[in-house]
Amino acid sequence: MAAGFPDRSSGLSRFTSWTLFRYIVSETLFSFLVAFLFFFFIFFVNQLLLLASEILTKRVPFRQVVLLVIYAIPSIIALSSPFASLVGTLMTIGRMTSDNEILVMLSSGLSYRTVFVPAIVVGIIISLLSFFANDVLLPAGTVQFNRLYRRILVSIPALELEAHSVKRFKNTVIVTGNVTGNAIDNVLILDRTSDGERRVILARNAELKDGGREGLSLDLDNAFIQSSKETARTDYDYASSTYLRYWVPQEDIIQRNSSVTPREMSSIDVFRTIQAKKADLNVRLEERRNKLTGQALELESSLRKGPDNEEWNKRTGNLANFAREAQTLRAMQRDRSLLIYTLEFYKKFSIPFGALSFVFLSVSLGLLAKKSGQTVGFIIGLMMSVVYWAMLLGGQTMGIRLGYSPFWTMWFPNILAVSAGLIMTFIRIRK
Repeated sequence: MAAGFPDRSSGLSRFTSWTLFRYIVSETLFSFLVAFLFFFFIFFVNQLLLLASEILTKRVPFRQVVLLVIYAIPSIIALSSPFASLVGTLMTIGRMTSDNEILVMLSSGLSYRTVFVPAIVVGIIISLLSFFANDVLLPAGTVQFNRLYRRILVSIPALELEAHSVKRFKNTVIVTGNVTGNAIDNVLILDRTSDGERRVILARNAELKDGGREGLSLDLDNAFIQSSKETARTDYDYASSTYLRYWVPQEDIIQRNSSVTPREMSSIDVFRTIQAKKADLNVRLEERRNKLTGQALELESSLRKGPDNEEWNKRTGNLANFAREAQTLRAMQRDRSLLIYTLEFYKKFSIPFGALSFVFLSVSLGLLAKKSGQTVGFIIGLMMSVVYWAMLLGGQTMGIRLGYSPFWTMWFPNILAVSAGLIMTFIRIRK
């Protein structure tokens, strides 16, 4: 018997072999590497297709395209690791089950701990490495990606316009229809001039011109323009033109892509930003509550004075003001920016440590199956990866749009995986 440590899961003096420990760890790591390369290739090809549709068709220099791909690699690593952990562990336990190696271990007096401990160790290692990639390499890569993309925009502003898209710049919103080459159908432009006028510009056809370093240039055919003052919306002017050239300055294009998102920040920076946003929100909420209290007191005063007082006639207006303030307060409590940062904060932990939660599920599935194998484990792992990804995207959508708890929406897939794994392990041990 190789050197080991006592198995205290029972009253008997049993040992878990370090030889078996190293054997299971090495097998799991090898299967993880195979699965990781598979998922890395899938996400890598997807990234290339995105670059092909957005960048390669606009004749961006090849060297800059290669750099963009390199800067996107950390995000691919962060996404691939949890799924590779699930598939790799399933492949390993599935092969050991089909070859009766698990049965031999159990018949030799060893417990299920012999299988679980090495798999959990591998899951912890993968989770920590994935967290490092997600929290350190991913923000750094994203920052470099956006910095290079902004430099490309300086020379090729046309990258900003796509078919059927809405692009927001500093003072301009451009809505495009179908795009064929440099020709754009059905263009809608909403902007605000330096004089404080708001304009709506419509054109059935437009042509994108190479504005170079000056910005984005659109030649509009048969344009219709409506303008109105910021303070007097009912006072407006309109005009039509058979030809109109519209410019978006380079500074506005660069500014749009210069804002730092939570994806580009480490978990510590995101946490600090969340605390600052919460403090600012609490101040604004307190001001709004005080205003709402004032509206409530005015409404109460008008009702208490009765119909014989002139204040009685103001009750309808006071009630409308109170309802409007209450609705505004409820909207402020669901601060969208704070919600997005909170979701991203939990996401930075839930995705990397999904590798550890998948270990419980995959080992339990492998042990529960009578006959499995690497191929079956690989297929089952792919199916479960799709389900996990769908749950993660669904949770993120529900968190942003419906206001569900960011913690539960991001961690529920992991909690479900661990719970299902523990239940199946209990069933297997009872058998």
